[in-house]
Amino acid sequence: MTSVDGCEVVWRSFGTGPTTVMLHGGHGNWQHWARNIEPLSRTRRLLVPDMPGFGEAGLAPCPDLPGFVDVLARSLAQLPLDCVDLVGFSFGALVAAHLATHAGLVQVSVDRLALIGPAGHGGPRRMTQALVDWRRCESPSALANAMRHNLAAFMIADPAGIDDAAVAIHTEACRATRFRSKGISRAGGLQDVLARFAGPILMIWGEKDVTMSPESLAEVARNARAGAPAGAQPVSVQLVPHAGHWVQYEAHQQVNTMLNAWLRQRAQTMT
Repeated sequence: MTSVDGCEVVWRSFGTGPTTVMLHGGHGNWQHWARNIEPLSRTRRLLVPDMPGFGEAGLAPCPDLPGFVDVLARSLAQLPLDCVDLVGFSFGALVAAHLATHAGLVQVSVDRLALIGPAGHGGPRRMTQALVDWRRCESPSALANAMRHNLAAFMIADPAGIDDAAVAIHTEACRATRFRSKGISRAGGLQDVLARFAGPILMIWGEKDVTMSPESLAEVARNARAGAPAGAQPVSVQLVPHAGHWVQYEAHQQVNTMLNAWLRQRAQTMT
């Protein structure tokens, strides 16, 4: 745990090896990575926080994105690190993009950046179902039904993939969310900030992710390198068939394979 301007950030550590920081999404917590931590931690050290205003962490002093990223950067800088890879999901992917070039990291350099269903791309969305206001539920069964509905509407493409664990994770995370990220996620700006990062970038999307349209992904990747520094590494885009927004949960085997192969490239360059 670290403390920045009175805001405590909770960090969980798994495994040993090159360090990878994994940032959860909005209305989430560290358990957004429930199906990824064990496989990925076999070959690397994972640092998985509850970010400010989520889960067990404190609330960031500033309610905007720059203040949020600043707190997280200074929190990460307190840990004994020199080089990390960043992996972010949804709102956490937008945060990771900003964090990658943040001056507050001081002695910590970012080598590789993986973005899963990143927010802030500014392209079209394709939601077809409205979310249910779970705060109005008056019984445990009504709450569980609302959470299942919202998972199907926004997070998981195949309703059969919404198991009890997914409902429990989503319920706990939503109840503990105090930072309002939706407006930030829809405001755009992802490509502009990615253009400042010269390292390799991987984007992973579920084919049925309602927060984007597959036809726009080539433009998103192209714009992420518009005006990038000379010698900037390419952006790789991978689409996971039949999966929704929470792709690393719904299609965890495919995503774990993709991430392991991509992160291993860093380990090979270090030997």
